[in-house]
Amino acid sequence: MRKGRKLSITAVVEEVLITKEDPDFSVKPGTPSMEYDVLRALRGLGHEVQVLGIYDRIEPMVEGIEKNPPDLVFNFAEQFANDRRHDKNVAGLLEMMNIPFTGSGSAGLMLCRDKALGKQILSTVGIRVPGFWVFPLGRNLRFPRNLYFPLVVKPAFGDGSEGISNASLVHDEGGLRERVSMLHERFKQDAIAEEYIEGHEVYIGLLGNRRPQVLPPYEIRFGNGDTGGPVLATYQVKWNKGYRDKWKIEFGFADLPQKLSAKVEVVCRKAFRILQLRDYARLDLRITPREEIYVLEANPNPDITQGEEMAEAARKAGMDYRKFIERIVRHALERQAT
Repeated sequence: MRKGRKLSITAVVEEVLITKEDPDFSVKPGTPSMEYDVLRALRGLGHEVQVLGIYDRIEPMVEGIEKNPPDLVFNFAEQFANDRRHDKNVAGLLEMMNIPFTGSGSAGLMLCRDKALGKQILSTVGIRVPGFWVFPLGRNLRFPRNLYFPLVVKPAFGDGSEGISNASLVHDEGGLRERVSMLHERFKQDAIAEEYIEGHEVYIGLLGNRRPQVLPPYEIRFGNGDTGGPVLATYQVKWNKGYRDKWKIEFGFADLPQKLSAKVEVVCRKAFRILQLRDYARLDLRITPREEIYVLEANPNPDITQGEEMAEAARKAGMDYRKFIERIVRHALERQAT
């Protein structure tokens, strides 16, 4: 992107987030909003921004883009018709329309949304992942012998720690059966059980494409984990500050030894490339006391709300928020030009 070029940008946003009072996200809300923060930054950079809502029909999206063809779509869609497995199809539609858009394409979204598939692919190229087993919805439960407790049980296609609580950590077959059955009933999707990895949980943001910049590592510190407190990044841990305060859980920058930091960068860039991630992404790792690096999750198009982990890591790397958002836009346009 030529420096100073002003763009016409269409923000594809989930319709449920758009209000009649503020349809273009121009008024600061009472609670943090990624859409507001990003669109404010884009407008502050001089770009013309319009908002296009989607829910369960593709026609409004196609018609809206064809009526006012943008230079770029900023893709905020994490689901379609309340199904997160369809996020890849929103990207696929933009690909078929040959419209430049931010973030990972349909292939990367598919590989990361299906947690089992992503882990299988990473393991084939020598990247450590927890041992795991998938329990398909609608089938009799079959328990493998080569999976070792304790296990973390979660929805196979979830996002943002959906379906993860302290009860997700199970220690025997009875607990596993109970948790899998609950997830099947509540989320109507497969469940995945993966071996619990003891160690530090570290989040690594990446920014770019061919050789993405690895941002400073963020970590979660489980203050009372040794005395019965949470040891997983549950939904409550991620989204409830009062809960974090109660259990002395903190997010902050990780101070990794130089040699370990170099190993983390190699692993993360390799995973980024293999999973076909683009522009910006976040990898969730567990690093054991022996400094073994396990990839727990790969997150395409992660939360980039101002003040949250990814934006804070970019700030520590020398980018203010506008510069951070500008980088995402530039990387998306550079891909289209090649």
